[in-house]
Amino acid sequence: MIMLSTSSNPWSVLALISGCFALAPSGPWDTFNIAPASKTLWPTAVKATHGSVLAPHNLVLGAKSNATAAILQGYSWVALDFGKEVGGHITFTIAQGSPNATLSLGFTESPLFIGPISDDSSFPSANQSYDGTLALPSPLPSGAWSMPTEKLRGGFRYLTIASSSMSSVSVSNVSVAIEFMPHWDDLRAYTGYFYADGQDILNKAWYAGAYTVQTNTVPLNTGRQVPFVDSATGWLNNATLGVAGPIIVDGAKRDRAVWPGDMGIAVPTQFVSTLDLLPTKNALSTQFSAINPDTGALPESGPPLSQLGSDTYHSHTLIGVHNYWLYSGDMKWVEDVWANYTKAVGYLAGRVDTSGLLDVLGTRDWARLGMSGHNSEANALYYKVLTTAVDLATALNETSLATVWAQNATALKERYNELLWDDSVGLYRDNETTTLHPQDANSFALLYNLTLNSSQAQRISEGLTKNWNDLGPVAPELPDTISPFITGFELQAHFTSGQDERALDLLQRTWGYMLTTNLSVESSLLEGFTGNGSLWYRSDHGYNWDPAYTSHSHGWSSGATSALTFYVLGLTVTSPQGRTWSVAPHPRQLRKVEGGFETALGWFGVKWEINDSGEMTILVNAPEGTSGTVKFPADYAAHVSLNGMHVDDAGLRDVPGGEHIFVGSPE
Repeated sequence: MIMLSTSSNPWSVLALISGCFALAPSGPWDTFNIAPASKTLWPTAVKATHGSVLAPHNLVLGAKSNATAAILQGYSWVALDFGKEVGGHITFTIAQGSPNATLSLGFTESPLFIGPISDDSSFPSANQSYDGTLALPSPLPSGAWSMPTEKLRGGFRYLTIASSSMSSVSVSNVSVAIEFMPHWDDLRAYTGYFYADGQDILNKAWYAGAYTVQTNTVPLNTGRQVPFVDSATGWLNNATLGVAGPIIVDGAKRDRAVWPGDMGIAVPTQFVSTLDLLPTKNALSTQFSAINPDTGALPESGPPLSQLGSDTYHSHTLIGVHNYWLYSGDMKWVEDVWANYTKAVGYLAGRVDTSGLLDVLGTRDWARLGMSGHNSEANALYYKVLTTAVDLATALNETSLATVWAQNATALKERYNELLWDDSVGLYRDNETTTLHPQDANSFALLYNLTLNSSQAQRISEGLTKNWNDLGPVAPELPDTISPFITGFELQAHFTSGQDERALDLLQRTWGYMLTTNLSVESSLLEGFTGNGSLWYRSDHGYNWDPAYTSHSHGWSSGATSALTFYVLGLTVTSPQGRTWSVAPHPRQLRKVEGGFETALGWFGVKWEINDSGEMTILVNAPEGTSGTVKFPADYAAHVSLNGMHVDDAGLRDVPGGEHIFVGSPE
C-alpha cells in the first residue's frame, strides 16, 4: 500500500485520499519506470568540464558515497548530469575560501544548451539567454547552501556550476530536492502498469508519459511569474496557480500554468498510471472559478497567465469535466460546478449561427493557424462537448437538458458533414472556404465519431498519413511542426478506426524519436519539434526563434500512455470508476501484453497472449459488483470460450466482475 502526504486537504471520493490504495504488481515492467526512488537526487555523471576543474567526479552521487569535493580553479565550470528530467531546488556544500571567489548555476533540459547560461523558461528570446544565470551571494557563504525558494527550477537534466573569478572554490554534496508531486511520498508507487513483451519502445513510451505528467504535478505557489520578469532577474517560480494545490500544469520548466487542452491528454495518463486525480480537480475548479459571469466564457489558461479568448480550450475544460467524473465518480463536485458548466455549454451554443455550425469567437488555440469562422477543429470539440454533456445531464436526471444537447449534437454532426467534408480528398476541410485539411480536426472527427460510416472513417485514417514523414505527422495547420499533442489524438483515432498497424507505426515514429533523440532528455517528453526533428519548434509563431525555450517535459505529449492501455491492452472504463468496463485488445503484430489500473472500486487487470497455433487467450480481472464486455479482434472471434465453456456474442456482454479466462480462435 502507498501512503500519501497528509498535507493536502482530505477528499473523500477516492480511496486514495483516505490514506492508501493498492499498487500495481511488480514485474519486468518496473525497469521502465523512470520515477526516482527518492525525492533527493544526486548527479549520476559529469557531462562536461571547462577550464581547470579538479576531481569533478567527486560530485557524482557525492552525498551517498561520502566523496570529497571538486575544486573549480579560476574561470571554469562543471556540468553535472542527473540522468533524467528532474526539477526542484539545488543544495550543495561550499568550503570556506577566498572572499573573492564567485559561483553561479546554469540549468538546461537539452544538452545543446549546457553551460553557465540557463536555457529559457521566463520568456523566449532570440539570443537564447533570457534566463541567464543564478548567481550565488557574494561573498560566498560557507557550508550548506540551498537555492532560494522562488528560484525553483521546474525542469532540467543538466546543472552547470561555474566559477567566474580567478579564485578557487571547493564544492561538494550536490543534490536536488524534487518539488513535483508534493503530496506523494513514493514517486514510483504507480497504481497502473503496462507491459508489451519484447517491445521496449512501447514500454518506454508508457512510462515516459506517466513520469512526464508527474513532473507537471506541482505545488500551488510555484507558478511562473507573470508579467514576465526581466532578463536581469532571470526567472521566478513563486506565483499562485489556482484555487488549491497540488495542481496539474502544462510543463515542468514552463509555462507552469493550467491549460485545459493539455489536460485532455495528460489526465487520461494520470488515470491509468497513478490515479492522482486531486490535481485535476483543483485545475478544473480553477478554470470554473474564473468563468465570465455574464457570457459563460471560460479562460484559456489558469493564473497567473489567465489568458482569455479560446473557444477550443473552453471546450477542453468542459470535456475535462466528463473525464474527471468518469475516472473519479465525483458527482458531488460535478453538482457543485453544474450551474457554471451549463452556462459554459450555453456560451458555445450561442455561437452557433444560421449555418448550424459554431462560429469561432475566441481564436486562441494550441498554436495552430487559421482558427476562425466555422473552423472544423472547434466544431469537432463542440460536438464532443455536447455528447459528453448528455452523459452528465443523464446522470444528474436533467432529462430536458440531455434531450436538447443530444438534438444539438445530431444537428451539428449533419451540418459538419454537409459543409466541411471534402469528398475529393477524403478529409474534412479547415472551414468551408479553404483547401487546407488539418490534422487536428480530422483526428477529432475520427475519435469523436463525427463520421457517417466506416468507409469515410477509413479514408480519413489513410488521408492523415499523407502528412507523415519519418518522425510523424507535419501538421498542415502549423507548417514545419510535429505536435505530439495533436498526434496523441491522431494515434487514438487510428486505433478507433481499426487501423492498429498504422497506429503502432505512428507511435514508433513520434514517440520513438522523442525517447531516443540526443537533443532531449531521453526520459520525459518534448513539447514539440520541427519536421526534421530540431528544437526550433514554433520559432516563427510565438517562440521568437529560441530553441532553448522549448519544453522537454510536457504532459500534452503523453498520449501514447493512455492509448496503449485503452487500445493495445484494450482496457477502458465505460461508466464512473469502472462500474462498467470494456476489454477490446488491438494486438496487430504484438503477441503478449498485460497491464491494468486501479480505481476507487478496486483493481482492473488484463493479460492477453497469442500462441503459435493462432489462439488468443485473454485473462480479465475486475472488481466484484462491476460488469463489462469483452470483444475479440475479428481474427480470433470465430470460436470463443469463457472459463472453458463455449459462448456466443451474448456471453461476452454483461460479464460479471471477478477473474475470467477467455480463449478465442479463428475457427
